Amino acid sequence: MKVAVIGATGNAGSRITTELLKRGHQVRAIVRSQNGISAKNGLEVANSDLSDSVQLAEVLKGADAVVSAYRPPTDDSNQIIGTTKRITDAVKKNGQRLLVVGGAGGLFVAPGVTVIASGFLPEPALPIATAHEQVYKDLQVSSADWTYFAPAGLFEPGERTGTFRLGKDELIADASGNSRISMEDYAIAAVDELENPKHRGERFSIGY
Repeated sequence: MKVAVIGATGNAGSRITTELLKRGHQVRAIVRSQNGISAKNGLEVANSDLSDSVQLAEVLKGADAVVSAYRPPTDDSNQIIGTTKRITDAVKKNGQRLLVVGGAGGLFVAPGVTVIASGFLPEPALPIATAHEQVYKDLQVSSADWTYFAPAGLFEPGERTGTFRLGKDELIADASGNSRISMEDYAIAAVDELENPKHRGERFSIGY
């Protein structure tokens, strides 16, 4: 399978890229600048600033699936909304699958209560959380072939254990109420979904 990874040099994107290559898939890394990444066996590199869906569709052509691990500037979280719309348009034009690396803010912690609505999110985390929530809402009304993959509350580099739990729209937490997942284990589940789709047109979640 050939997978185009947008944001392939970022925290989540680089780990998904590594997992794909580890399993023998071909990867096209879509980056703004080729600094820090170079083509090698199984990996090709292409440039896009993600500002034009027509140009992006050309860059994505030939891939069986697309992963959007785009991360917006910290001072302008809403950029992810428009950028994901352009990515979705490009993928739809090409007839490709799209897996979006999402956020945990829109997941439910109680019936009808999301992480955002619970009031437990620290103030600095609200802009990116609410932007991700809008991304998910936009996907829900899109006719593209999409999957939104929401991580646990704490989503950071760690170990590749291969042991985790999957859910749908709920925040997954352990018996102590801690919600976390390593980016390495998230990458395993993301590639599993690409290889064996079970969540087309919906959101799913992960945690320990």
